[in-house]
Amino acid sequence: MFKGLRKILRVHFKVYRKITMSIDTNPEKIKELLERGVQEVIEKSHLETILKSGKKLRIYYGIDPTGSNIHMGHAIVLWKLRAFQELGHEVILLIGDFTARIGDPTDKESARQPLTEKQVKENMKSYKEQASLILDFKKTKIKYNSEWLSKLNFEKILEIASHISVQRMLERDMFEKRIKEGKTISLHEFLYPLMQGYDSVAMNVDLEIAGSDQLFNMLTGRDLQKIYNKKDKDVLTCQLLLGTDGRKMSKTFGNTIPLITEPNDMFGKIMSIKDELMGDYYELCTQLPMSQVNQIKQELQSQSTNPRDLKEKLAFEIVKLYHGEKEAEKAKTEFEKVHQKGELPSEIREVRLPETIKLSEMLHVSGVADSIGAGRRLIEQGAVEIDNEKITDWAKEIEVKDGMIVKVGKRNWFKAKLYPPK
Repeated sequence: MFKGLRKILRVHFKVYRKITMSIDTNPEKIKELLERGVQEVIEKSHLETILKSGKKLRIYYGIDPTGSNIHMGHAIVLWKLRAFQELGHEVILLIGDFTARIGDPTDKESARQPLTEKQVKENMKSYKEQASLILDFKKTKIKYNSEWLSKLNFEKILEIASHISVQRMLERDMFEKRIKEGKTISLHEFLYPLMQGYDSVAMNVDLEIAGSDQLFNMLTGRDLQKIYNKKDKDVLTCQLLLGTDGRKMSKTFGNTIPLITEPNDMFGKIMSIKDELMGDYYELCTQLPMSQVNQIKQELQSQSTNPRDLKEKLAFEIVKLYHGEKEAEKAKTEFEKVHQKGELPSEIREVRLPETIKLSEMLHVSGVADSIGAGRRLIEQGAVEIDNEKITDWAKEIEVKDGMIVKVGKRNWFKAKLYPPK
């Protein structure tokens, strides 16, 4: 009897050892994991204890494909997910192909325009490829929440909805603001946090990671996980990255830096950020050791180093992270050539244009402006030059010459090509 018991215990011990040995419990790594770029952890002591115990956690981050690009705001969470991955934990990247069609009301002053299934599929077409710039997909599970959310019947949705009150929903800042301003709150917006919360239940996760703006949705998932799976789900929120214009980085504001931005443009966009944002960008967007990041923050505060030099270093580090050191060097050289020496870029794209065209239309046709109206605003702001001459009349008819150079803002150039050619 005792022989058999000893054998069973040995087998169980070997299995336990195999599981725990694959998990890195280095306290310094865990400390950085729970502090670098982190806004809040619920519950931190609980999560820290589990991480040090060697238990393998199931962790997820969800992205709604409301646009076609993953940007550096998303990347902060993806790098955090990668850090958990490197410690040996199970990582899930969840594509919210169902929730994207509802629309997350977080921070929105009006209801989102619903997306069709076709639009969502088109948006998420290259998400895995983009996320693979950070995550190791040999160790990453990718899931889509339409797998379970599209199968919920009305009875189940009512049951889930019974677990959250209208009063709690109305406590959300953006809903309070809309009520005060007399703006509409659609009923489907109340369902969004329930559906995102149910993702935790369906995947039975131990930890969810997202930006700090997602805290309400994540806590809803924490509540539902406790109700349906009888377990606590920890929550880790990352600091939000401000965009190139100083507002929250968002597709809505058009101030994002997509991960697939080509090196020269990525370098230029980083160089355009406000000086006061550099410390956050060093911490959130690079993989430099925190000791080095803190030293740079001190230099910024004391102004002991030229901010332009620190920004160039920042741009170099970020471009190197996504494109490699060789491309980062080339981007740095190109930036200095164009913006410090005043020379033309090495490569300027050609745009085919008719013999005459209104300037605002030209900007739209060239792809520099999303619309004729947007082109008009750029012209009125004094952002447009043709062959080094600034033009502020948006209605001006331009006589197109082969090879004329159009500059828009600090980073956009194109060369005119007559079509049909003379």
